[in-house]
Amino acid sequence: MEKTRKISPFRLASLLRLEKNPNRALQLFQNPNPNPKPFRYSARCYDLIICKLGRARMFAEMEEIIDRMVQETRFSPKEALFCHVISSYGRSRLPVPAIKTFHRIPSSVRSIRSFNSLLHAFPKHSTVRELANDLDSLGLRPDACTYNVLIGATDSVDDAMELFAEMRRRGIEPTVVTFGTLISALCGTNRIDEAFWLKNKMMTSYDVKPNVYIYTSLLKELCRRNELDAALALKEEMVRNEEIVMDSAVYSTVIRALFRAGRKGEVVGMLEEMKRNGVSPDTVTYNSMIAGFCDDGAFDAAFEALREMERRGLRPDVVSYNTIVHGLRKDGRWREAVEVFEDMPRRGCRPDVVTYRVVFDALCDAGEFREARLVADEMAFKGHAPGARSARKFVEGLLRGERRDLDSVGKVLCDLAKGNGGAVLDEWEMVVGGMLRKTELVNVEELLDYLTVE
Repeated sequence: MEKTRKISPFRLASLLRLEKNPNRALQLFQNPNPNPKPFRYSARCYDLIICKLGRARMFAEMEEIIDRMVQETRFSPKEALFCHVISSYGRSRLPVPAIKTFHRIPSSVRSIRSFNSLLHAFPKHSTVRELANDLDSLGLRPDACTYNVLIGATDSVDDAMELFAEMRRRGIEPTVVTFGTLISALCGTNRIDEAFWLKNKMMTSYDVKPNVYIYTSLLKELCRRNELDAALALKEEMVRNEEIVMDSAVYSTVIRALFRAGRKGEVVGMLEEMKRNGVSPDTVTYNSMIAGFCDDGAFDAAFEALREMERRGLRPDVVSYNTIVHGLRKDGRWREAVEVFEDMPRRGCRPDVVTYRVVFDALCDAGEFREARLVADEMAFKGHAPGARSARKFVEGLLRGERRDLDSVGKVLCDLAKGNGGAVLDEWEMVVGGMLRKTELVNVEELLDYLTVE
């Protein structure tokens, strides 16, 4: 009879690495050999099984293995493994065991790296922030990564700038991530001058070059403020910077701004520049053009942009169609808006809640309440609901047109309320309650009772 071959720690590690099923991997780890003699697990075996269990969110089993590992005397657990455990708890939003894991790391191997893992997982948790303020007592010195996370998690731009100043006082060199986070925050709070000052500071005082993220933050803010000449100058600076890879998102932002500024004649030149720089227009680029055409009422050009997308092998997305539907509704062309809406499924694009609301609003504005009711039924079936203003106009229209069919009114409102998760009954009462009382057609309390019936 052939003797059963024993599995070595090296062989077990290889098998654990190949095993995709975490339950089978755990069974293999717990019973590597039929021999009852204690198995000498390697550090690599522990690393593999703990990481597999963490990714599978099998935390109880993972903790049992960790308890066994820390009792080993042949090796000390590496800090990197504990960082993986902390990250696993972070992905599952479990701060308490993550903090416990951080504290159980032996002080001999614990560094700022493990704290950064904890901070990255739970940047706003009160206990983690208290630890961040008392790192000296743990024998840890914050680094640039620590401050980058703290700055990114700060709600106040002024507090973020204070952290930046503290960082410099402690002699910690800021990185491009530090500057990118701060510049984005400044742009987001309409402090564009300070953002440009910081961009110059990073280049002249710290020899840190802006990346595409920093340039894009500045460019979007300039375009939002309609400072188009400054935006174009910044775009040229990006083109001259050989380390910056231009992409379609940058050009799409500029193209959209050109349309808003009434300078659509320059769009063709921008598209030619994209081609020269090896950047192909994508769906975002075409959506920017479609939005510009719709703003100008040039719907033939907008539809031509859709066709051009398809000729280039690009599929128009729901944003493409929503932009056209919204533009047609805004221009009073509700019938064409409905036709585009009805044609979307044939074109391989499903309407979303925005599409439904725009079409519903268009029909209510046009007084086409019978058609609006069909859209409302479909919205309710898909779990959507209209906005409050349109709901009021819709109910008023139904009551005027179907004064004797109150069951129909109640059914529509009931379906819409249930379609919205049953969480908006109070809102429906505010929207239609006062109006229905004025009509003296129905007892409001009785109707609201009807809406709550399952």
